[in-house]
Order: sequence, then C-alpha cells, then structure tokens
Amino acid sequence: MSTPYENADLLMRLYDLRREAKLRDARNWVIRSFNPSSAEDYAAVLASEDSAKVRMVMGYWDMAASFVVHGAIDTPMFHDTCGEMLAAFCKVEHMLTEVREHTGQTGLLRNVEQVAKDWPGAKERMAGMREYFAGLSDGA
Repeated sequence: MSTPYENADLLMRLYDLRREAKLRDARNWVIRSFNPSSAEDYAAVLASEDSAKVRMVMGYWDMAASFVVHGAIDTPMFHDTCGEMLAAFCKVEHMLTEVREHTGQTGLLRNVEQVAKDWPGAKERMAGMREYFAGLSDGA
C-alpha cells in the first residue's frame, strides 16, 4: 500500500494529465455533449469523429481507477479528489452491460465500475448527474 505522500503524488500526476489540452477538450466534450441513450448510440459515437474523445476520457478514468483497484491510491483519497470520474461514468453506467455486449468490449470500464461500486452514494449521485446533464443538452 502506498504512503499518504505517494498517494498524493500520484493524484497530482493524474491532475497534471487532466490539464493536457487534448484531454481537457475531450473531457469537456464528454461532459457537455456525450449523452448516449442506448448501446447503439454509444457505438455510433465510436464510429464518428468524436471516437477519440470518448476513448481518451474513458481510458483515462479506467487507468486512474485501476490505481485504486490495485492499491496504488487510497480509495477515500481518490473519492475526495476524483469526483469527475463519476460524471464521465454516469454517461454509460446505466447501460454498461448492453454497451459491453453491443461493442464486444467485455472489460470496458471494469476498474471504473469497481471503484464506483465501492463509492458511497455513487448510484444516486450519478443518477442526479445524468438528469442534470440531460438538462444541459436540452438547452436548459
């Protein structure tokens, strides 16, 4: 298990990666514009010019979550600093089984799913986020 300092250092490195211009743009697009309502919608985005954005953001968060799953980052410290992971995950969490089946990616977001499962109140928080984001896309 990592020391508190090592945890903080890894979290700061993850934060630095989030500041990279392409990832920042992709994160913004996923939060504001990526609102699939079905596995088919998700697959359609993967076949579009926005595919790299979704893959970059979801891959980033699955990598970060893997650090928690494997003990490199303390779970409560991750929860305190990486709530954005839930914002990205809420876009597909409610249909993850179907997305995995439709795309053939059986391990898609496996680490994110595990971290979210162990995150107190995550289901309710993500449901609220989905509602909020739907309002943004409706022009509200």
